[in-house]
Amino acid sequence: MVGSRSLVTPTSSPQLEKALREKLSRRNEVGGSLGELEPLAIRLGLMQNSLTPVLHDPQLLVFAADHGLVVDGICEAAPRSTHETVQMVLDQQLPLAVFARAQGLAVTVVDCGMAQNLPPHERLLMRKIAHGTRNTRAALAMTLEQAHAGMRAGMEIGDKLPGNVTVLAGVGVGSHESASLVLSRLTESPVRDLIVSGPHMEIDFLAHVMNVLTQAQARHRAAVEPIDVLAAFGGFEVAVMVGVILMAASKRHLLIIDGAPACAALMVASRIAQPVTDYCVFCRSHSHRGLDQALNLFRSSALLELGMESTDGTGASLAWPLLKSAAALLADPAGGDGVDPAQPHAEAKPFAEPPPDPSPFGPALY
Repeated sequence: MVGSRSLVTPTSSPQLEKALREKLSRRNEVGGSLGELEPLAIRLGLMQNSLTPVLHDPQLLVFAADHGLVVDGICEAAPRSTHETVQMVLDQQLPLAVFARAQGLAVTVVDCGMAQNLPPHERLLMRKIAHGTRNTRAALAMTLEQAHAGMRAGMEIGDKLPGNVTVLAGVGVGSHESASLVLSRLTESPVRDLIVSGPHMEIDFLAHVMNVLTQAQARHRAAVEPIDVLAAFGGFEVAVMVGVILMAASKRHLLIIDGAPACAALMVASRIAQPVTDYCVFCRSHSHRGLDQALNLFRSSALLELGMESTDGTGASLAWPLLKSAAALLADPAGGDGVDPAQPHAEAKPFAEPPPDPSPFGPALY
């Protein structure tokens, strides 16, 4: 697919993990236990292969696309269209943008396949594959060529991003349903568990949605490989996120996954290069019950549970201070090996250890 191939390296390192735990133990001797921050700090150290992980220049990417499946009336009444949501993000009218600005996260919207075009904007990145996907109930949502084009665009974005922290969130009417079909097929989970929004979802509406989605599943029953599943059911926002995830993980960057579309992209990416999940933490911005199941598929939970009903990416912006604090536990010279506080963006010093055994997964496809 591209000229140079990259390998996503597993973060497992017993020697480094032991050293990280010992460093935190020295911190505990004077500061006491810090609960869940400590395993989070260890994960950050393992991601960067360093006793002094440094997080800098975080990027919050909102991937936007429209979905042909919505013509079948499978979405509960959306408060606004995809392009209206995007415009509100760009105009900093949504809590997502307000919180991100307050926390120092740079926000960029990526147009992966919105039905409408927006005027140029300094925070709008045009990577439109097409003006929305086709109706997966009647045809492939996208061609294999479009799926690959979306991933290539994502890899280009991931390669050029500043910093070493990327938040991924998807928006678009129909994005949750599309993501649910992808997750269901790749994990053999009942799609109903991913679709039910909560106890107040109307029975007749749920029956209608399930009828449409089961027809889509039957039409594409032969799609089982990750790229085939992406083409059959996915959205263009998912395709582009897959590429970003693969590229960012190959650079040992922290990935913050917020929402069902981002979970679907991560699932596809993990089928291509399994260790990508080592570099991920999860957030949530709304209480949709299907998102509970999506997180369960990764045996994970959100960093914060605030009971919000907001745009994907909002929860990640609020969790960012927690991640910075976890890294600070190790970056501070508690063990005499901290970074120079006058250079907060200095690269973390790699941890010296014997060369790892070859990855059992072999080289990644991309």
